[in-house]
Amino acid sequence: MKVIGLIGGMSWESSVEYYRIINEEVKRRLGGLHSGRCLLYSVDFEEIERFQSEGDWKKAGETLGDVAHSLEKGGADFIVICTNTMHKVINDIQEKINIPIIHIADATANKINEQGISSVGLLGTRYTMEQDFYKSRLEYNGIKVIVPNPNEREIVNKIIYEELCLGKVQQKSRDYYKKVIQNLIETGAEGIILGCTEIGLLIKSEDSDVPLFDTTYIHAIEAVNMSLKI
Repeated sequence: MKVIGLIGGMSWESSVEYYRIINEEVKRRLGGLHSGRCLLYSVDFEEIERFQSEGDWKKAGETLGDVAHSLEKGGADFIVICTNTMHKVINDIQEKINIPIIHIADATANKINEQGISSVGLLGTRYTMEQDFYKSRLEYNGIKVIVPNPNEREIVNKIIYEELCLGKVQQKSRDYYKKVIQNLIETGAEGIILGCTEIGLLIKSEDSDVPLFDTTYIHAIEAVNMSLKI
């Protein structure tokens, strides 16, 4: 079993889910008392979020690159960045290490293509919804990406940072996300990407009339696949 290097803490609310999913899946596949071989480096999200808001992506990449290097030195065989947004700096991180990184958008695109879906709605932070680093990865895999309108993007982003990252799961926010999802479906989305690792804490399959792609779950399962060489 290969060692999974997890860069977590962005936020720790979703990092907990990664750890749970990985260990439950390893136990399901191998049985007995088996659990995943993991190294978790949990960063201080206050620092990373400041880099985000200031647009200092270079510093963010350097910081997470140092974290990845520490995980490699600690024995990790590959890296999982436990957040969608920070895949914006994946190249900066990769430059500092000699082990691979599982890209969350690639793993998600594979699942979407397996279901024969060609058009998806994307929910996430404003960086993920508005910038090309994530959408272009999906489009490269033949998937059309639809995002909410500007006002919806602002509120979706606000709920992530001011509620979900703080462990607050509120019904009014769930209702709002369901409304945004319905609008995306009416615009042509055949599926919905929960493109922030915290959104799965709020939105479940019963909240959508089309398939949901929970990036936290997909990414964690792909980590298990690589760890077990499947």
